[in-house]
Amino acid sequence: MTPARPTSLITGASAGIGAAFARDLAKRGHDLILTARRADRLEALATELRDAHGGKVTILPCDLANPDASEKLCADIEALGLHVDWLVNNAGYGVPGTFEANAWQTHADFIQVLMTAPAELAWRLLPGMRERRYGRIINVASLAGHVPGSAGHTLYAASKAYLIKFSQSLALENQMLGVHVCALCPGFTWSEFHDVTGTRELMNKLPGFMWQTAEVVVSEGVEAVERGEIVHVTGSVNRFIKALMKLLPDRLTLWLSARESRRYRQLEAAP
Repeated sequence: MTPARPTSLITGASAGIGAAFARDLAKRGHDLILTARRADRLEALATELRDAHGGKVTILPCDLANPDASEKLCADIEALGLHVDWLVNNAGYGVPGTFEANAWQTHADFIQVLMTAPAELAWRLLPGMRERRYGRIINVASLAGHVPGSAGHTLYAASKAYLIKFSQSLALENQMLGVHVCALCPGFTWSEFHDVTGTRELMNKLPGFMWQTAEVVVSEGVEAVERGEIVHVTGSVNRFIKALMKLLPDRLTLWLSARESRRYRQLEAAP
């Protein structure tokens, strides 16, 4: 049974797609638990949402790169007497440069945030969803998880492919228990993602029709998980690209990936 006011935990909620999820779900009548590293941004967003929608907004800043962050976050939620009906695993970023150009700790932190934390949060929160016979888990993956990997940003596509497969298995295990799981796969989305990675100038060379707003991505994602869709690629252009990549031979798709990597990927590590 759907709660009167579901409670949604959103990771990486301070900007971009995460903040758009917060605004969308608050508008739909959800109470929110927001987490990210930047407490000041979370405070500002929480104030905005309380003023606009009057719901309960709890902020719990944390850095999911810390191996104990997910356990502590769930303990803090329980200590406040809250439970999570919707989990939006959105926290993520990119690491410019080739694999060997970055320190191992940089890669380890990336794996922790984009792969380990989403799995651990789902593992810790799923039992309550199953018991209540209601839950929604959205793992924000990417079109990158459906196409060949690129030179540079080495682990990004791999992490997104992992989230897609993880979501599929989790959905099949829980679909009879009122818990819907969806891998949301946007393409290029207007946010500060590329500013943080230092690739904005390269990304600005892409044609405008390749881009979507965070608000459109989120709206598609919420509607997809509600109707039980397990993998959702946003936008007709991105769905065409995914379909095309499946039809073309691997050798050709890898050649295309290599060409586009030279045009749009930063192959040096961030300073």
